[in-house]
Amino acid sequence: MSDLRIDRVVTTGVFELDGGTWDVDNNVWLIGDDNEVVIVDAAHNDKPIAKAVGNRNVVAVVCTHGHNDHVTFAPQLGKEFHAPILLHPGDQELWEMTHPGQAFWQTADTERIAIAGTTLEIIHTPGHSPGSICLHLPEAKALFSGDTLFSGGPGATGRSFSDFPTIIDSIRDRLFALPEDTRVYTGHGDSTTIGAEAPHLAEWIERGY
Repeated sequence: MSDLRIDRVVTTGVFELDGGTWDVDNNVWLIGDDNEVVIVDAAHNDKPIAKAVGNRNVVAVVCTHGHNDHVTFAPQLGKEFHAPILLHPGDQELWEMTHPGQAFWQTADTERIAIAGTTLEIIHTPGHSPGSICLHLPEAKALFSGDTLFSGGPGATGRSFSDFPTIIDSIRDRLFALPEDTRVYTGHGDSTTIGAEAPHLAEWIERGY
C-alpha cells in the first residue's frame, strides 16, 4: 500500500430528479497506484476522468448510488477501460432512469475490492437512496461516502427514493462506528472526518435533515 494514492477530479453538470434540475459539482475519486485504479462515481464528463486514469488498469467503476449525476459516464468508462460497473441493486430503478437497459454488476454489503495491495470494503448505507453505499479503506483511514455523509450533515432526503430516519440509522450504526480519525471523502464539497461529524448527530435529528 506504500504507493497508494487518492486523486480527486471535480466535474460539473446537472442533477435531475422528480422533475427538477440542479447545477452541481461532483467529486470523482480515483483510488489506486501507478498500475491500477478504482473509479468512484463517473460523474458528468468522462474526459477529465479518463485523463486522470491515464494508462492504468481500471479494476472497477463503482457507483455510490444511482442518481444521474453519479453514474453519468459509468457505462462509457466501463466499456473504454474493460472494467465492471458496480452498483447496489437497490438503485436499479434510479439507474434505469439514466441508463435504461444497460447492465451493471450487483454489489453488496461487506463485499471487498482488491486494489493496489489493499482492500476497499463496501458498506451499504441506505437513506439518500435505497442502494447507497460507502467505500471504506481501513489501511488508509479513508471513507468514500458518496451522498450519505457530508461536512455538516447527512445527504438530502427530501426527494423520491430517500428517507431521513433510514439515513440517520446508516450514519449512526455503520459510519460512526468507524474510527474518529477516518477521513471522509464526500460526493460533493469538502472532505471531513468521522470525529468532526459524530458529535452533531443529535442536532441533525432535531432539525430533521
